[in-house]
Amino acid sequence: MIMTEKKRCRWCNPKNPLYVEYHDSEWCVARYDEQYLYEMLILESFQAGLSWECVLNKRESFRKAYDGFDIDRVICYGTEKVDELMNNKEIIRNRRKIEASIKNSRIFKAIADEYGSFYSYLRGFTNDIRIYESDRTTNELSDAISKDLRERGMTFVGSVIIYSYLQAIGVIYSHDRECYLYKDGI
Repeated sequence: MIMTEKKRCRWCNPKNPLYVEYHDSEWCVARYDEQYLYEMLILESFQAGLSWECVLNKRESFRKAYDGFDIDRVICYGTEKVDELMNNKEIIRNRRKIEASIKNSRIFKAIADEYGSFYSYLRGFTNDIRIYESDRTTNELSDAISKDLRERGMTFVGSVIIYSYLQAIGVIYSHDRECYLYKDGI
């Protein structure tokens, strides 16, 4: 019997098992628990100027370096921890991104406190509507959320990064038409 490989989104590198697993089991899956929303926002901000595959390959190292993405610990990071992260060869060592991740964590927590959860904040933009679209890198939703986050002081959260974030957490469902996971929203 001849086995054929499943057709996936064209961006998914079939030679990278982590990437295939992420594509098949996580990307565009609606998941709104606070821990996941936080982890993905931090990871997506490190993607700026890089490929998601690069970040994904370092995800476990990021989890270790960032204390399991324990936001209460991350918001307390100071210069010693920044220096430690800058010397960690297992993660992306960009001082501006590292410092932004700490600042963004504090803002994430403030938003979650203000709205009851970060997901409640996002729902203010989405009205619990899931968007089905592909071949885009931004839209009005990512523009609006990016603008608001930047006004609150976050950095590395431009519209392209926020669009990727919304895809990652399943607010935007973007599998290619040729992908075995494609759905048109009907």
